[in-house]
Amino acid sequence: MQHGIKSNIVKVDVQCSFMAAGYCTHTERVTIRDGSLRTVRFPALFALIQHPRLGYILFDTGYTERFFHETSKLPFSLYARMTPVFYKTEESAAYQLRQQGIAPEDIGYIVLSHFHADHVAGLQDFPNARFLYLQEAYDAVRHRTGWKAVIAGYLPGLLPSDFEARSQPFDETQLIDLPEGFPFSRGLDILGDGSLIAVDIPGHASGQIGLLLSTGSETYFLCADAVWSSRAYREHVLPHRLAGIIMTDRHQYQESFARIYQLHKQYPDIRIIPSHCSEVWEELVPRGGGS
Repeated sequence: MQHGIKSNIVKVDVQCSFMAAGYCTHTERVTIRDGSLRTVRFPALFALIQHPRLGYILFDTGYTERFFHETSKLPFSLYARMTPVFYKTEESAAYQLRQQGIAPEDIGYIVLSHFHADHVAGLQDFPNARFLYLQEAYDAVRHRTGWKAVIAGYLPGLLPSDFEARSQPFDETQLIDLPEGFPFSRGLDILGDGSLIAVDIPGHASGQIGLLLSTGSETYFLCADAVWSSRAYREHVLPHRLAGIIMTDRHQYQESFARIYQLHKQYPDIRIIPSHCSEVWEELVPRGGGS
């Protein structure tokens, strides 16, 4: 068992809290191989990060009403049929932040794990935010339209019209070596100060990243959709083969999954946060925060 990851990797503490902007439903067995046939809820979690120098930063955004507008007609309506979405206006990231006294204009950066609709639907609500992501993730979807976009889980109309002008893709020269024996060998110091370390976790989507950060009292690994539940990584239970339909690369997914399982076993002090885990939703999201 290894410890001390904060002193080796995450050098600047931030504040972090979690909320959910709507949820979708699916058969449990698709997302975890030995799950039941019952329909379960998968929250669209996002994180609010407060950096000591740069202020408010979001990790993804969850759903907004734009999802329903963008999926009102074929072929994008197929997206909504495959993953039914349940959402109330007061669950948007912007609305929830206002309730905390944070104006949408105060969000300086949004880190995007990948470009699926349930992670980017709220981008238009934050007019001053700069968008941070791995260039590979955007390149994988940017020219997709129609059915090809649906297959990639991408709804082009969700991106702001000035998305590229406000984009600040990761500087991939900011690679850092992670400690020897750590399940991921390298990361990206995306702000250049050791506060947010992006880690490549492809497979579910091209260019998908997770984020290592510390609040001082807790170290988190926000792992996006590399796993869909905490039980999956704890017990090393992969999704059903049918889930491979929405993966860009099954082999890469299994590799990312195995690394997260290894992270859990080697570094139990790091709290792993899957973006759609109902356990995280119930434990860490305040009542009213997308519930």
